[in-house]
Amino acid sequence: MSQAEQAHHQPIEIFTDGACSGNPGPGGWGAILRAGGTEKELWGGEPATTNNRMEMLAVIRALQSLKRPVQARVYTDSQYVQKGISEWIKGWKARGWKTASKEPVKNEDLWRQLDELTAHHKLEWKWVRGHSGHVENERCDALARQGVEAVRKSGRAVAND
Repeated sequence: MSQAEQAHHQPIEIFTDGACSGNPGPGGWGAILRAGGTEKELWGGEPATTNNRMEMLAVIRALQSLKRPVQARVYTDSQYVQKGISEWIKGWKARGWKTASKEPVKNEDLWRQLDELTAHHKLEWKWVRGHSGHVENERCDALARQGVEAVRKSGRAVAND
């Protein structure tokens, strides 16, 4: 197998974070994709959103940036995202996007997007403690805050992807 073929089959790492100034309020998201020695940073934001939506959007935008199906480890400091996609979503879908208490699932639009995107990849979900010195999580937090500031300055949704 050539070096290029080995890189093609090598698992990638995806680090994500979201931030919100007020909840709801202007929000931002950030992601780092790493394959071999190559990294790509993505960030963006929305003017009126929630922290959970930004946490989800960070993962969605990272997965949307992939050009082919991959095997990846996805790191998030959001238990909402990690547990939602690996545990809760099965029940939500079985109940027609309702919670166990028969309430509509919050952020259903993003959960549906994330569900569709994850079907194309082999993903391992890893939770990391936020704001605890995890280098990539801190970098993603800085990217997300960059998104918040860009939204504040422009008053509209922004993205560098």
